[in-house]
Amino acid sequence: MTTRKSPAEAPSLPLNQILAGDCIELMNSLPAGSVDLIFADPPYNLQLKGELHRPDNSKVDAVDDHWDQFSSFGAYDRFTRDWLKAARRLLKPNGAIWVIGSYHNIFRVGAAMQDAGYWMLNDVVWRKSNPMPNFRGKRLTNAHETLIWASRDEGAKYTFNYEAMKALNDGVQMRSDWVLPICTGHERLKDDNGDKAHPTQKPESLLHRILIATTNPGDVVLDPFFGTGTTGAVAKMLGREFIGIEREEAYRKVASERIDRIRKFDTSALEITGSKRAEPRVPFGQVVERGMLRPGEELFSIGNRFKAKVRADGTLVGNDVKGSIHQVGAAYEGAPSCNGWTYWHFKRDGKMIPIDILRQQIRAEMEAEERQRH
Repeated sequence: MTTRKSPAEAPSLPLNQILAGDCIELMNSLPAGSVDLIFADPPYNLQLKGELHRPDNSKVDAVDDHWDQFSSFGAYDRFTRDWLKAARRLLKPNGAIWVIGSYHNIFRVGAAMQDAGYWMLNDVVWRKSNPMPNFRGKRLTNAHETLIWASRDEGAKYTFNYEAMKALNDGVQMRSDWVLPICTGHERLKDDNGDKAHPTQKPESLLHRILIATTNPGDVVLDPFFGTGTTGAVAKMLGREFIGIEREEAYRKVASERIDRIRKFDTSALEITGSKRAEPRVPFGQVVERGMLRPGEELFSIGNRFKAKVRADGTLVGNDVKGSIHQVGAAYEGAPSCNGWTYWHFKRDGKMIPIDILRQQIRAEMEAEERQRH
């Protein structure tokens, strides 16, 4: 793992490297339209006044680093507009961005994103299962941070692996409130003095969820505020390419050493549940046209309770009902809807076979043709 003083002058991207310097200057020097996803964890501009102590009078290791200090809201807004503009230039037409922040800055960042032309997709609440308590007792315990997910443009065909997220959530649709712990224990990186290497290190579980949801293996993920390299570490594990930008040498050193220790998951483990919406649509009529099922052939429902005949136009006719494979199945079941592809079966050699097998055969042929064209 090496770091560079400046991006490569060749048109190729400096993949899987940490670039040293100002994020705006470096992003402006990279090729436009070259990045699939950006994850940004910018300075929060916490505006801390004085030291914070616990009830036992021990000092809290708060975020008071120079990189989080701005002279005014106006200065912070200018910085935000500049890096968001540079980031948007780097995104591919169907690229997207995630930005994380707290109540100190996320509303200002969100407005700047809309002004810059990004299209909001979701705001996600990361609810910390183990937040730092409120020691002064004058406010609610700050137990969450907010993430904004946005596409580069309205109407962009951004990546969203819906089925994978549903599988990750035990078969239930993934919601926009995520309960995950903050960095503790072995995951919290320490410097040579045994102190936190970075005050706002994000947990790998958070980046794992984001990259599984909105990227595919081989995608390029850029993090302009790389810190100790959580984005790069998770990207490497999941078979994504990364570009990190970090101006602080101490953080680059920790990130580089961390990523060197990471091993990429086995190729088979990188596969995720594909999105059904992304698969090419196959009308049932194509199955009939191609002779995979013949007009007059009988189809049988799950459990062999109902049957219907295939018609030449790709519809079905049964007892007092006719229509699409979905409509006839729904009518028989007395249900508002029915997935006819999984409901209906045909018989071959005495075995019941779902008609969806035929759809998958056609899709496989379509995908093979697509690969040949490219």
